[in-house]
Amino acid sequence: MSNFIEQLNDEQVKEVKRQMAIYSQGVQEIIPFEDLENKVAKSILTNTPLKIKLGLDPSAPDVHLGHTVVLNKMRQFQENGHVIQLIIGDFTGKIGDPTGKSVARQQLTDEEVKHNAKTYFEQFAKVIDMDQVELHYNSQWLSKLNFEDVIQLAGKITVARLLERDDFEERIVMGKPISLHEFFYPLMQGFDSVMLECDLELGGTDQHFNILMGRHYQEKFGKEKQVALLMPLLEGLDGVEKMSKSKKNYIGIDESPQEMYGKSMSIPDQLMSKYFELITDFTPEQIQDIKARLTSGDLHPRDAKMLLGKTIVRMYHGEVEAEKAEQNFIAVFQQGSMPDEIPVVEWKGEADISIVDLIVQLKLLSSKSEVRRMIDNRGVQLNGVKVEDTQLQVTITDNLIVQVGKRKFVQLKF
Repeated sequence: MSNFIEQLNDEQVKEVKRQMAIYSQGVQEIIPFEDLENKVAKSILTNTPLKIKLGLDPSAPDVHLGHTVVLNKMRQFQENGHVIQLIIGDFTGKIGDPTGKSVARQQLTDEEVKHNAKTYFEQFAKVIDMDQVELHYNSQWLSKLNFEDVIQLAGKITVARLLERDDFEERIVMGKPISLHEFFYPLMQGFDSVMLECDLELGGTDQHFNILMGRHYQEKFGKEKQVALLMPLLEGLDGVEKMSKSKKNYIGIDESPQEMYGKSMSIPDQLMSKYFELITDFTPEQIQDIKARLTSGDLHPRDAKMLLGKTIVRMYHGEVEAEKAEQNFIAVFQQGSMPDEIPVVEWKGEADISIVDLIVQLKLLSSKSEVRRMIDNRGVQLNGVKVEDTQLQVTITDNLIVQVGKRKFVQLKF
């Protein structure tokens, strides 16, 4: 590819640098950096948008903030006029991405794929402009390949290269089986990039191998090679594990403003800068200012968390709900008062019930042992009074307020 940067005037060079500063923000790796810089220069010079690919196997459609790390980067490209290509793996989704798996993944049905894809679209619309997104289903080209086509595709990659994948290597060492069809997943993902002639493919660091397959196959088919832009994985609220619903360390983008804000206040201090960088819509300059003030001590971690919590709520629920969530947090957790809005539950059970059974039936905690531990830790209140006896019998009265922990409130209607 020609060196387009040398053909730009001073103003165009400034624009390249401005865009590259945005695209580099929070990124783990750009492979190769120079190619992306040159592609941006070409885009400016020819007034042609770049094609930015994100492939999805819709197997887990509940989006949390960990997923938005890549979505926010897509939004930045979209805001600069580039085209987002969302590829729904309705064909590859039936196989399942073996990345990070110790066993083969269960294959999805057509109905499951379509349902999950629809859910993705609804949630993605909270981050990117779905009206300006190109939607593609890779069955459009993969289902049309005959066996000879598949043999030719397989002939463009070596077994040794495929075995470089950490998950395949680990399964071989552990004596766990690898089905032949799993080797075809990265081949098909690479072929997606060939068909759409992508300029750049986005993904998490766990997609490193798959995304590089796009570069490999584009070169084999005589296409201009895409750039791989890899985003770091976001640790969850425990500060250790990757954010995941199964780990219960997540903030979901469909959660209530109060829940979002409250969870934000439990983000570990050492992850504050990373969260600001990866999941907010702040500019690189604003993020650098926040980092500098956190380091110098001018910005207290508590105040930074309140700013982060308010920002997250604003991004998914708007300014008004963000302000209400912050005021609710201040009233409930800093001043010790009840929240303005408490979920109301019509109680149809017994008039007299043990405190343990009451909380389990209200689904405020999932097990009786959890309830007992919470009571022992003085985390359960009835009408603002702490419960100290795990054997307490409760007489249900109208408007009884049950509080569990810092964020769970229920008002009973009898």
